[in-house]
Amino acid sequence: MPTLILLRHGESAWNSRNLFTGWIDVDLTARGEQQARDSGRLLRSAGLLPESVHTSLLTRAVRTASLTTEAAGRPQVPVARSWRLNERHYGALQGREKSETLREFGEERFRLWRRSYDGAPPPVPDGGAGDVASDPRYAGLPRDLLPRTESLADVTARLLPYWHDAVVPDLRAGRTVLVVAHSNSLRALVAHLDRLSREELLELNIPTGMPLRYDLGEDLTPRVRGGRYLDPHTAAEAAAEVADQGRRRLGTTR
Repeated sequence: MPTLILLRHGESAWNSRNLFTGWIDVDLTARGEQQARDSGRLLRSAGLLPESVHTSLLTRAVRTASLTTEAAGRPQVPVARSWRLNERHYGALQGREKSETLREFGEERFRLWRRSYDGAPPPVPDGGAGDVASDPRYAGLPRDLLPRTESLADVTARLLPYWHDAVVPDLRAGRTVLVVAHSNSLRALVAHLDRLSREELLELNIPTGMPLRYDLGEDLTPRVRGGRYLDPHTAAEAAAEVADQGRRRLGTTR
């Protein structure tokens, strides 16, 4: 029975400041590093030893994967990296504080940009934060593949080819596969696995540093819809905090 483990990177420097991050390449905080190590210990305790790892190209995911596999006792496991697992590109919102964005644009537009399937923020201008045209990591990509903003639908469209071409073969080979990615790339993947409706997707929040286990059937359909967090109580609390981002500095609650 194939096993898939999904892990959002540990807390990043911009997570801690409640900023839209997207394709901006920021590192982990000390707390994020500890979350990654704790994730590895959870995997080891559960007997889930990754046999292949897939990450995005962004430092916070790459370092989370490294720290997690080392703590799990699997430092030599093969790692593949792809831009297709990158976080959603938040366009001109990148670098903006979420509660200030909520206050400026209002609840409806904030929720549309942050949680809807089709809504995309305004694009980043040429040379603005998140314009990766000159980043050597993306030098081999055609310019029309480099986003200036993305909806979750856009993330899904660029992620699924990697899922089918790279991750699925590892699963079909019987490997325990760890995917270390981001809030929205993982939301897109969970929506695909669980066949989520758009209403369900609005309420899906992926916490940082919490391994999510999927046991899959031969057709790669989840045995349990939604999978199982290895630390379900802590994951539920952390997911609620993700849901309330944008409000915590305004002094309001969800």
